[in-house]
Amino acid sequence: MQTFYSHGKLLLTAEYVVLDGAKAFALPTKFGQTLSIETYVEHKLNWQSIDYKGDVWFEDEFSLTNGQITTLHKTSNDISERLIEILNAAKKLNPDFLQGKKGYKASSKLEFPNNWGLGSSSTLLNNIAQWAKIDAFALSNATFGGSGYDIACAQNNTPIVYQIVDAKPLIESVSFNKAFEDQLFFVHLNRKQNSRDSIKTYRDNKTNTETIILKTNTITSKLIASDSIETFNILIETHENLIGEITNQTPIKKRLFSDFKNQIKSLGGWNGDFVLVTGEKEYIKNYFTSKGYNTIVRFKDMIL
Repeated sequence: MQTFYSHGKLLLTAEYVVLDGAKAFALPTKFGQTLSIETYVEHKLNWQSIDYKGDVWFEDEFSLTNGQITTLHKTSNDISERLIEILNAAKKLNPDFLQGKKGYKASSKLEFPNNWGLGSSSTLLNNIAQWAKIDAFALSNATFGGSGYDIACAQNNTPIVYQIVDAKPLIESVSFNKAFEDQLFFVHLNRKQNSRDSIKTYRDNKTNTETIILKTNTITSKLIASDSIETFNILIETHENLIGEITNQTPIKKRLFSDFKNQIKSLGGWNGDFVLVTGEKEYIKNYFTSKGYNTIVRFKDMIL
């Protein structure tokens, strides 16, 4: 059996503007996805996707004949079609992938709920890329698109600064061990944000990109170097206002949590998934649970 593993992701700075070359501070998570591959007597691919509870939430069988991957079922669905797209893209990048007379059983196991937005797609892509022995960034570009920071997180065990330079990913490992870490929490907003929709919002509304990139890079550097929660709070508030300005969106705190006494930072695509919040544990727990947000995760329990 072959086993491949990839980490999930959260993006702390430079959401959207990372697409245009800004330095992004990205955080690989302790939660990820495993892909296990066994050879199979029949010449086909048997695929199962398993959720974090151990339940099968998707399965299908695929033909491997004539150099193409297709479903063996008469009726297809969005998940099967997306998986076929990824596998065929992987095969284009490596024609030897899924070649020959062997069949395979693939089992993909998530360590986090599907709706958490930690990268169910990017971890899958990176695992398939490892299996196919191809460049995961090339596979991402051929399928989902985006900046690729999620692929970088999938491959790294520490926080990173991620930047696109001359159309290529530049990745720097950084340390982020803060004395105020116990005042950092992630709260799930009970919805999932589609990354492609977020990117379209940015493309449709962005203005004055060059200046915004310079300002974002400065905030990213200062945030990584910050040594107090007060400084950290000022920086994430400044960043929220900056991204709100360039995308013509209202920061999440102003829109939904204006009475929250500390700071809230959107992560990745705005209006969905997790947000980063600062403050004391009991205050955060009481505030958000009273508003119906019950998934609250400590920074040190989420981030590698």
